Amino acid sequence: MKTFETITQMLRDHGFAFSTVHHEVTFTSEASAKARGEDIAIGAKAIVMKIDGEFKLLVLSAALRIDSRKVKEHFKAKNTRFATTVELRELTGLVPGSVPPFGAPILNLDLYVDNSVLLNERVAFNAGSLTDSIIMRSRDYADLSHGEIFDFSQKHNATEGDKGT
Repeated sequence: MKTFETITQMLRDHGFAFSTVHHEVTFTSEASAKARGEDIAIGAKAIVMKIDGEFKLLVLSAALRIDSRKVKEHFKAKNTRFATTVELRELTGLVPGSVPPFGAPILNLDLYVDNSVLLNERVAFNAGSLTDSIIMRSRDYADLSHGEIFDFSQKHNATEGDKGT
């Protein structure tokens, strides 16, 4: 079963309300928000990072970026870096921009969620593809995802691009 269908079935099985949006291919958080007709702040950007040799899934508001200093402090780590496209494909079977914000049973990665994801009533995310998104209540997402919540975001520098969605 494809990732999108697995997620929507999991949401139905738990009785959570959600909507889906099929849209044009999007490669950035900004493009995904526009395609969904939603504010970028409700977008959940899922980033796979290698932290001292172990890959982890970090999810934050698409309006923000990861603060590597906060990540290092939280994990008491010396080294952090983003997964390469090849590593991402090997770990998830997915391409950048399509990674959903779920660890097990969707992705076999430990999940960490930034507080920013819970600040809005809704959360929107690409769900295993660059053309299919899901929008649901943030509280339901937090209940279902079972991610460890901590603050690891910082505001975007307006001149920097962002490929996560």
